[in-house]
Amino acid sequence: MDQPLKPPTEVRTVKPATAKPRSRKGFVLTTIIVLLMIAGVVWWTRQQTAQQQSGPAGGGRGGGGPMSIVPETVGKGDIGVNLNALGTVTSLATVTVRTQISGYLIKVVFKEGDEVKKGDLLAEIDSRPYEAALAQQRGQLARDEALLKGAQVDLTRYQGLAAQNAVPRQQLDTQTALVAQDQGTVEADRALVKAAEVNLAYTKIVSPLDGRVGLRLVDQGNYVTPGDANGLVVITQIAPISVLFTVPEDNLPAISKRLQAGATLAVSALDRSGATKLADGSLQTFDSQIDPTTGTIKLRATFPNENKALFPNQFVNVRLLLDTHKDAVTMSTAAIQRGVPGTFVYLLGGDSTVSVRPVKLGVVDGNRVEVLSGLGVGDRVVMDGADKLGEGAKVIVRNEGEAGNPADAAKATDTATDTGPGKAGGGVPGGPGSGKKRRSEGGQQQ
Repeated sequence: MDQPLKPPTEVRTVKPATAKPRSRKGFVLTTIIVLLMIAGVVWWTRQQTAQQQSGPAGGGRGGGGPMSIVPETVGKGDIGVNLNALGTVTSLATVTVRTQISGYLIKVVFKEGDEVKKGDLLAEIDSRPYEAALAQQRGQLARDEALLKGAQVDLTRYQGLAAQNAVPRQQLDTQTALVAQDQGTVEADRALVKAAEVNLAYTKIVSPLDGRVGLRLVDQGNYVTPGDANGLVVITQIAPISVLFTVPEDNLPAISKRLQAGATLAVSALDRSGATKLADGSLQTFDSQIDPTTGTIKLRATFPNENKALFPNQFVNVRLLLDTHKDAVTMSTAAIQRGVPGTFVYLLGGDSTVSVRPVKLGVVDGNRVEVLSGLGVGDRVVMDGADKLGEGAKVIVRNEGEAGNPADAAKATDTATDTGPGKAGGGVPGGPGSGKKRRSEGGQQQ
């Protein structure tokens, strides 16, 4: 009875024996794949680090073929010594137009935003009361002039009789005083007539200066008086206009010296971004004291502002041309590099290689910088593509128009590294990268 039970026991012992080798084989395969991936990542990381740290022997920091660069020729010219500051546009004259007399505003001539000239009519006040007052004063003057004339005739008569002792001396003196009294009355009447004429003229309100009319503050039909706080309208002078700005007190001696020498310092007003010039003017003067809280001094520059580009209370960037260095050696600021040698540039040689050249710089004017030492007129320096260069690196010169187009630069590099007839890698037949190009082409042909 024990024999029939043996076959099932044998089957149970066979199944585990066949399942265990399969599980161990899958685990080993997975482990190998993971290790290969880790090794690939480590290898790729080391390759990238080696390429970034490779020296000039590899033709540049990238470790590949010659780098594509854009050169610039060092030139000679004038370069300005500029002071940059922040300024606020300020009108040279701002007037609130008010009435000089009381009355009803019967006419408003101006339009808001108009450009007016000095003497232009702005508004009118009812003139009838002032015309009547003027007529009354003129009548009073005529009456008093007649009385004066009669007193003068009597005085002349008494003088003749007094010479003949026909009238007492006292009567002559009384008549003389009466004539003087009438003369004073006539002078007072004439003054009253003048005052009435002035009041009548004030009924026509005119512009006191050339400028731009603001928003109307009083409407037609209102009763206006000299005590109105707001007035009728505000007129602001736009042309010419000034800009107030501040500079550090350390710059004051140089500015004062130039002004005392009779020099005219040019000032440019730029927009908020500093990229667009709005107007050109000149420095007028500076304040009489330094602000102790900020250590700066305030300056005023005037601008013709004929195109109305500047507006009161506008924020502008100010560039003051303090001096000009004539016939200076200049180059683009894009060519400047800074590193362990200090301030340097990559000087392009005749064998399509670059060398590190330390330079000493002077003043900066926009995108141009003055070179005090290290370079001469006619030297060629790398302006674009210097980020992966090193001492003695091979380069490929491309046009300046390709500086901002990486596709064109790559195309130029591939063309220069082709090994076909009449082509060379980096200017040298069979140069760096030529073997890689040949192998790549061979692989594509296969």
